[in-house]
Amino acid sequence: MTTASSTAVPTLIGSVQRALRLLEAVGAHRDGAPAKQLAREAGLPLPTAYHLLRTLTHEGYLRRENGVFLFGTAAERLVDEGSLQNRRSRMTELLSRWRDTIGAPVYCAVYREGEIELIAVADNPATPAVDEWASFRETGHAHAIGQCLLSQLDEKAREDHLDRHPVRPLTRYSVRDRSAFLERLRSLERMEPVIERQEYALGTVCAAIPITAGFTAAAMAISVPLEQEDRLLPAVEQLRGEVASLLRSFVFSISI
Repeated sequence: MTTASSTAVPTLIGSVQRALRLLEAVGAHRDGAPAKQLAREAGLPLPTAYHLLRTLTHEGYLRRENGVFLFGTAAERLVDEGSLQNRRSRMTELLSRWRDTIGAPVYCAVYREGEIELIAVADNPATPAVDEWASFRETGHAHAIGQCLLSQLDEKAREDHLDRHPVRPLTRYSVRDRSAFLERLRSLERMEPVIERQEYALGTVCAAIPITAGFTAAAMAISVPLEQEDRLLPAVEQLRGEVASLLRSFVFSISI
């Protein structure tokens, strides 16, 4: 009687393995390579290589130009998504480190395609992030992140944003109307922290700093309970120092 082995070899799909070897061969040639060379490097019979190359080209993973095969848009998209995931993982690691150093939740957001996008938050049970009880995207006028991002836009872009997401008070401390909000943005000093006290959430104060990220408006922020308000400015200055140190050490681009 035979028994199943816990180390049994899994069922493998040969055609998938062969296609992957072809993709690896294509990836080894920046300027592409012809079918015969790819077949030889992948260890495949030429008819098999032709069949797989046609299939991969049809599906968009390869493209043929001037007799050579190169990566197509589908393969490039996979690479881009992997790179995006790596950048986001790196961002999460950085924010977690800063959270622990500063002792407050840390947020990172960008303004992309006309919307506020919160791309990473680092908090823990001891330093919880603000509960998103009203969409951050739609209430940029009421929180430090949104105010910081909108302050970096030109007048036309701000007006367009507020046409789509009108100013409305969320708490008794919120800005009351559009004209008052625009006036506040105009009064902000360039590159200075934006402070918000209980405008989005009662019992919470926040500060955000603008981040240079090419042509993308970006911001990082922290929040603390109202009873710890005296910590806010020293903490955000500490965050700014951490970010500045990173910028000095290598090119820091928030293109997520």
